[in-house]
Amino acid sequence: MINIGLAGCGYWGPNLLRNFSICPNCKVKAVADIDDKNLKYVTDKYPKIITTNSYKELLKSGIDAVVLATPARTHFSLAKEALLRNKHVLVEKPLAMSVKEGKALINLADKRGLCLMAGHTFEYNAAVRELKKQLDSGAAGKPYYFYSQRLNFGIVREDINALWNLAPHDISILIYLIGKMPLNVSCKGYAFIQEKIEDVVFMSLTFPDNIAAHIQVSWLDPNKVRRLTVVGSEKMIVYDDVADSKIQIFDKGIKRRNIKDSLGAYDDFGKYQLIKHAGDVIFPQINFAEPLKEECQEFVDSIFEKRKPLTDGENGLRVVKVLEAAQKSIEKNGKSVSIPGTRT
Repeated sequence: MINIGLAGCGYWGPNLLRNFSICPNCKVKAVADIDDKNLKYVTDKYPKIITTNSYKELLKSGIDAVVLATPARTHFSLAKEALLRNKHVLVEKPLAMSVKEGKALINLADKRGLCLMAGHTFEYNAAVRELKKQLDSGAAGKPYYFYSQRLNFGIVREDINALWNLAPHDISILIYLIGKMPLNVSCKGYAFIQEKIEDVVFMSLTFPDNIAAHIQVSWLDPNKVRRLTVVGSEKMIVYDDVADSKIQIFDKGIKRRNIKDSLGAYDDFGKYQLIKHAGDVIFPQINFAEPLKEECQEFVDSIFEKRKPLTDGENGLRVVKVLEAAQKSIEKNGKSVSIPGTRT
């Protein structure tokens, strides 16, 4: 039995608490939060769980692993302290606020033989995995470009901007789908509500094989949008997380066909012909389970099996590398910034 300690039970913490409470082979033993109202919620709903305002007391409560659902800027210091006390750690996104911090956590976890996991929930999403399956099978043909929108109205953060708050999900999904790191990023951010805290961010990424990707995140939009579109030479695929049919495959594509052999050589536009085709829309059947439940189970299983989880520290570091480069681009008014490789 893995004894879990949860740090932070505000916005996302209750969801983690609910899922770990029903997860086999583990027990939520203690919860820490600085807000007494959050602890009262825990006591009322889970009276057997120890509650405390002190993170240090949480680490002393006989737990084997820590789950961090605290503000992003606390992730590094709290994760480091837990690892130094030989606790396995699951960190909600982002893993850290810099590449330097992310590398330090990975090296510390490896040195002590501990599990370090990043909470990239969408990599456990059955719809995202179906999209990955479609792309890997070549069903869409050659991917031309991806564009993602993660928009909402409300929950304006004061500690981090929309880039660090919302974009980790989309970056994680894109790297997972494409299977490669982007080469560079150009990013523009706009701070409308709070000075120097961007509410709206537009990001452009260049991946190998001339694949382009665009991400828009905002907490000032009138509608809740969680949509990713893939445009390929053979088909186009839409993943809509808020729709009933989460994956829609459009049998539409545009590709170039060399017509030299049939019509002779041309020196202008006629050398190539753009071929368009359109067909049905397909809605694949998806056996959907709550992604967060899958994530929590993966954390417990990886500890038991003494292996790295699917979204391990390296996975988290890849996303942080993109975020750090994107932040630099914002500070340079959108200038393209190269993204380093993934070695630690």
